[in-house]
Amino acid sequence: METLLKMVVVLPRLILKWKYSKKKSQSKLSRRVMARSHRNTQHASVSLHCESSEFLACVSVHYRAWTESTQHKFEDTWQEQQPLELILGKEKKEMTGLAVGVASMKCGERSLLHVGWELGYGKEGNFSFPNVPPMADIIYEVELIGFDETKEGKARSDMTVEERIGAADRRKMDGNDLFKEDKLAEAMQQYEMAIAYMGDDFMFQLFGKYRDMALAVKNPCHLNMAASLIKLKRFDEAIMHCSIVLSEDENNVKALFRRGKARAELGQTDAAREDFQKARKFAPEDKAIAKELRLLAEHDKAVYQKQKELYKGLFGPRPEAQPNQSNWLVIIWQWLVSIFRHLFRRERHKID
Repeated sequence: METLLKMVVVLPRLILKWKYSKKKSQSKLSRRVMARSHRNTQHASVSLHCESSEFLACVSVHYRAWTESTQHKFEDTWQEQQPLELILGKEKKEMTGLAVGVASMKCGERSLLHVGWELGYGKEGNFSFPNVPPMADIIYEVELIGFDETKEGKARSDMTVEERIGAADRRKMDGNDLFKEDKLAEAMQQYEMAIAYMGDDFMFQLFGKYRDMALAVKNPCHLNMAASLIKLKRFDEAIMHCSIVLSEDENNVKALFRRGKARAELGQTDAAREDFQKARKFAPEDKAIAKELRLLAEHDKAVYQKQKELYKGLFGPRPEAQPNQSNWLVIIWQWLVSIFRHLFRRERHKID
C-alpha cells in the first residue's frame, strides 16, 4: 500500500518532467545566459526534480518578446512594471517555449531565449493582441525574479485577498532585511516578487480596508525599489517606481523626495525642485529636503556664474581700439610718402 501511494505521488512528477524534456528535444529552443545572481542557485524547475514534492512552481518573470524575422517587439513587462506569473506545467499553449526556458533558469538569472514557432504562437500566429505573424520564431529576453511553490498548482489569482497580501508582506520583509545588509540586487528581487502579488487586475478589485491593506504593502516595495535603484544609479527606473506611488498617493513625501533626487541626478533641476518644494509643504522640518533644495540653489548659482564668465562682454559695451607700435610706424611712413609726393609735384611744376 505504501509503495502504491508513493507511485501515485511520483508518477505525475515524472510525466511532467518527461513532457518538458520531450518538448525541448523536438523543438527549436536555445538559451544564452546574460546575467546571473549568486544568491539563490535553486532552479525554478525544482518541483519537477523533487519526486516527493506535492507542489508546482509558480514563477514570476520579466520579459521582452519580439519576432526573430521582423524584430517587431510585441510585449514588454518591464515597461508595464507588471511581471508575468507562470505555473510551470499549466502555462498557456503559446507560452510553452517560455516556460521550458524558464524551467532551467535560476533566480536572478537573465537569459536570451530563441523559441521556435512550434512552442510559440504556432502555425497560424495571433492577429489580436499581441500581434504575432504565422510560423514566427520568437526571441525572449527573460529575467527570473523568483518563484513560489504552490500546492496543486494554485495560482495567485486563486488565493484569497488575505493570502496574497500576507505572501507579499513576507516578501517585503525579506527584502528589507537584505536591503539593510546592502544586498541590493537580492532585495530588489524580493520587492518585485511582492509587487507581482499586487498586479493591476488584483488592485482594481479591491475597495475600502482591503485596498488600504494592499497599498500598505505595495507602496513601500516601490519606494524601496526606488531607493535601491538610486544607489545603483538607475535613475530613470527609480523615477518610474516613485511615480507609481504618487499615482495612488500624490502627497507621499518619500516618493516626492526620491523622485526629486533621481531627477536632480539626471540634471532635471526644475522638475526636481518642484518635487522637493511639494515635499517640504508636508514635511517642513525635514533636513534632507532642505539640504537638497540648498544644493539645487548652489548648483543654479554656479551655472549662472559660469555662463556669466562665458558670455562676458558679448552683450556689454564695445571696447575701444588701443593703438599699438605697428600703427605708429604706418602713420609715419604714410606722412613721409605724402611729403615726397608733394616735393616731386612742386619740382615738376617748376620745370614746366
